[in-house]
Order: sequence, then structure tokens, then C-alpha cells
Amino acid sequence: MFADRAKIFIRSGKGGDGHVSFRRELYVPNGGPDGGDGGRGGDVIFEVDEGLNTLQDYRHRRKYAAKDGEQGGKRRCHGKDAEDIVLKVPEGTVVKEAESGKVIADMSGDNRRQVILKGGRGGLGNQHFATSTMQIPKYAQPGQPSQELWVNLELKVIADVGLVGFPNVGKSTFLSRVTNAQPKIANYHFTTLNPNLGVVDLPDGRGFVIADIPGLIEGASEGVGLGHEFLRHIERTKLMIHVVDAAGTEGRDPVDDIYKINAELKAYNADIANRPQVIAANKIDAIYSDPENDPIKRLKDEFEPQGYKVFPISGVTGEGLNELLYYVSDQLKDLDAAPIVFEQEYFPEDELIYVDLPYTVEKEDGMYVVEGPKIEKMLGYTNLDSEKGFVFFQKFLKDTGILKELEDAGIEEGDTVRMYGLQFDYYK
Repeated sequence: MFADRAKIFIRSGKGGDGHVSFRRELYVPNGGPDGGDGGRGGDVIFEVDEGLNTLQDYRHRRKYAAKDGEQGGKRRCHGKDAEDIVLKVPEGTVVKEAESGKVIADMSGDNRRQVILKGGRGGLGNQHFATSTMQIPKYAQPGQPSQELWVNLELKVIADVGLVGFPNVGKSTFLSRVTNAQPKIANYHFTTLNPNLGVVDLPDGRGFVIADIPGLIEGASEGVGLGHEFLRHIERTKLMIHVVDAAGTEGRDPVDDIYKINAELKAYNADIANRPQVIAANKIDAIYSDPENDPIKRLKDEFEPQGYKVFPISGVTGEGLNELLYYVSDQLKDLDAAPIVFEQEYFPEDELIYVDLPYTVEKEDGMYVVEGPKIEKMLGYTNLDSEKGFVFFQKFLKDTGILKELEDAGIEEGDTVRMYGLQFDYYK
């Protein structure tokens, strides 16, 4: 089976906890804190592998977790960083957050490697928290928590041109005739079960990639037939060749066929339906009708006023193929050459830091103390030494309602707030 979808669970490594210890050596009076920092947890990284063309590997194994960082040690020993976990995927794979369906990464174009979940930063040992007023800190920073997500992987093939049309209209024959692809060809419906790719090489050096999408039928956008399984593969195409059985060998009307398939495309994604389209009126070698009922003339009269160029062709004899291919190549020249890449919509770092965790606000010895899992997580994620980190810290206090709770508790300007090893004076 062609595997173009998978759902997997990914988890980065937790940062190692900072260590609490004190220097105790003979003849060394007043030994201070010497707890080391924890190691960094492993990242979860997605990387494009040119040798892959399906997501088959992810159908058998569903859970992938990086290792945690090592805890810090005595004598300022730094915990060992954990190894990253690298997941190889074929080019064109889109990584989406499973619940919302939002895009986290599109592994195509220039994006060959991306960190999806960052490993937790190691916690600081108690050596960092010694001050003139707190010379024996018994606190070390916990390691930054791990991140975890269920993600959907979707492979959307990368092609310039998509072949669409009803089953058995000759798409596979067309593809085999104009490219080196060797799709299965037979005189029955749904011969093609997987998307096929082929490269068109024109004599003048120009070329483009064609994707043969398995046959659509009426109702495909709602899950009828095989075509709905592969509609996603035309999302990257810039132009479509709509192949139609002009001879009506199966008793269907070619004009009606085009309207029905275009309606399915519009129902699936209106943006795709509005992309440039060329009609390949296939099987002209099988047309035996009288001149008064010429199906090619009917197609041209119906669709060329709408902006769809109609090319009579025969996939069997090769008639009309060169004219069609050169026209398509000229059209692609005028379109944006950059590949269609889906923008990131979901940012795991921003989403996970606001997870609803408990915290407390209390007043002890004239100082306001804010503690709890929510604060530990925020301190683990935020580098307060940087300007960006400090701005985020202020926004976090406001957005989560912590500032309001401090004000309700009676805090005034100049009062001190303590969050584990962090102390700061409150000013509006």
C-alpha cells in the first residue's frame, strides 16, 4: 500500500535538574554552593531523506521519544546533554498538530531539516543563586519540561502539473507517453491506485513534473471512490491538465464530465479549482461521429470562452501531444516558479507554555512568594537574561493573571516578589 498519511506521537527530552550541593573540603573554610547544571534534553527533528517516497515506516511504529538530559552533579559538574532524535521523511511531507490540523512544518523547498520539539534546557545548579543576602541557597532550578504532541504526517507530492479526470479516460496512457513513468495501464476503472510522477523533458531543454492523480468520481470530495484519498496531492500543483474521454467510449458526456470533476475540486478546495486548467480531449482516434455532432467543437465552444484551452489528443497515437506540452510549458513560465509551501500555523513552544497548571501567591516575611508547577515551567522555558525573554516574562505574568492576583493580595510598588531562586521588585 502507498502510505501517504500517518499519525505519530513525538516527545522531546526533559532537561536535567540542577544540583544542590556545597563545597566541603578540608582546610577550605566557608565552602560555598557548587551544584552543577543539568544537561539539555534531546530535540525531535524532522529531516528530508531523498531516498524515501512514502511514510510506510511510520505505519508500524507510532511513538518516538528523545532521551532526557542528565542531572547536574557535585563540584560544578555539568550533566550530559541527551542525543537528538531525527525522523526521516520524504520531501513534501507536511507535519500538522493532530487536534487542530494546523501546520507545524512543511518539509519541502529549502526546508530540509527542522526542529519540531525542542528538548528541555537543563536547570541551573545552586551555584548560580548565591547572593550577598543568600549565601547558602538550597534551591536549584528544575530542568525544563519535555514537550509532547500527537502529529499527523501528510505527504503531498511535489509536481508542477496535476492530471485529473474520471477513471479510464487515459491519464496513465498519457503519462506513459510523455514521460518515462511506467504506470499500470488496463481497460478498467481505478487501474491507478497510487499517485504516479513523471518528468516531461522537451527538446528545447525545458521540463516539468506531472502527477497522475488516481481517478476522481462524483462525490470524491465527500469520500466516495478512490480519488478522495489523493486529492491532497494536487494542492501543490500550479496547473492542471483535465483529461476527458472526448469519444465518450463509456457512454458519458465529456462536457458533463468536466463540470462534475471541477465541482469536486471546488468542493475540496476552492483555491485549487481556480488554478489554471487545460483540457486534454483524449481518445480522438476513437471518434466516429458525424461532423454535425463533433465533440471537440462542443468542448471548445463550451470551455474556451471560459478561459480553458482545449487540445484534441490521442494518448495511443501521440497526436496533439507536442502542442499540448509546449502550451503547458509556456503557461508554467508565466507562473510563480517558487514551490508551493504551506506556512507554519502552530508553534509548540508558544502553545505548551500556557498549559493550565496550578500556582500559589502568598505573603511571607514581607515578601510575596509565587510558586507552583506553572512557575517552574515558565522559568524553565524563559531566558530572563535576554531582552526578548524578559519581555515574554512580563507578558506571561499579565496574560496568566498572576499580576492581578499580586495586586489583589495588596502588593505595592517597591515590594519584593520571589519565584523560587528569582527575586525582583514590583513596579507598575
